[in-house]
Amino acid sequence: MSSGPTSGRDLSVYIHVPFCAVRCGYCDFNTYTATELGGGGSQAEYPRNAMREMDLTLAADRDAGYDYDRVSTVFFGGGTPTLLPADDLVAMLDHLRTLIPLADDAEVTTEANPDSVTRASLSRLASGGITRVSFGMQSAVPSVLRTLDRTHDPERVPQAVAWAREAGLSVSLDLIYGTPGETLADVETSVKSALACDVDHMSAYSLIIEGNTAMARQLRRGELEAPDPDDMADKYELVDDLAMADGLSWYEVSNWARTEDQRSRHNLAYWRGGDWWGIGPGAHRHRDGMRSWNLKHPSRYAAAMTDGSLPVADSELLSVEDRLLERIMLELRIVDGLSVDEVPEETRPQLAVHRDRGHLDADALDAGRAVLTRQGRLLADAVIRDLVP
Repeated sequence: MSSGPTSGRDLSVYIHVPFCAVRCGYCDFNTYTATELGGGGSQAEYPRNAMREMDLTLAADRDAGYDYDRVSTVFFGGGTPTLLPADDLVAMLDHLRTLIPLADDAEVTTEANPDSVTRASLSRLASGGITRVSFGMQSAVPSVLRTLDRTHDPERVPQAVAWAREAGLSVSLDLIYGTPGETLADVETSVKSALACDVDHMSAYSLIIEGNTAMARQLRRGELEAPDPDDMADKYELVDDLAMADGLSWYEVSNWARTEDQRSRHNLAYWRGGDWWGIGPGAHRHRDGMRSWNLKHPSRYAAAMTDGSLPVADSELLSVEDRLLERIMLELRIVDGLSVDEVPEETRPQLAVHRDRGHLDADALDAGRAVLTRQGRLLADAVIRDLVP
């Protein structure tokens, strides 16, 4: 339920840059290669359109009685944001700060592929206000990268990380485990390679093969073998063991950081139900229980900007029940866990059941928090289902 117009809140801003050099076979994101874009929505005009959407979004929020004191986090995602010139990303950030001040300690992240940056571009991003880069490493094993249709050379990763460090940027590396044909030894190679870069943060996501992707079609044709759940669990435990041995701690089921300050504050804003703008084609936004999402195709998005209208495709006001469901789903996945008081009374007995099964930390539960153990992290979806009425 909406609490009504407000001011004084922190805001997070997600800017979706929907361009990729190559479409990866596993990817189900709203991304496009240059050859897929006809009739508008080009990379060259994108920054101008994104800045126009910021103007329109701020006006709409203010008309509804909402205002924000500061932007606490910004995240350029995609796609591959660094396919745009560094000056374009900086220009969008500069425009945003003319509308709402950036907090003095604002976290400003861009995603990047290791082969989409140079020493000069990373230096420009850092001088322009970006504070953090998240590289899509995915794997250090060439055969796995080929299966994923990734284009970079594994040796490019430590080079890109070194350039980012030289520029003063905090660095995260993103891995994917469970690729068809990937062995436990392959995962070990990839994680050790990532940790050898002395990264501040690491994400490791299990591969989910969505139904409308090229990889899903390969599975249906029998060209690839579907991931085995037990094998995926073994790989997750290996990732966690190696990360902990190197001094990183989990703070969300798929994310590890070297210190609490190096956790992704932008993603934590999502997981804790904060307010955020979603700028760009297909981007989602959230304001006090109201969620909306933009037109997906860049050409339709660009046409809306030409007309001077918000590019919103649709919206919904989350019910009290939906907001509770989301809170359980998201907060239970983070290391702080979920307050027992947030669990509906009718499902609260399940907390003791999962504690006894080793899925919830007994000491934390005694202190009023539902916090997943490592075994619980492997079965997080099952625990969540039992806590939802």
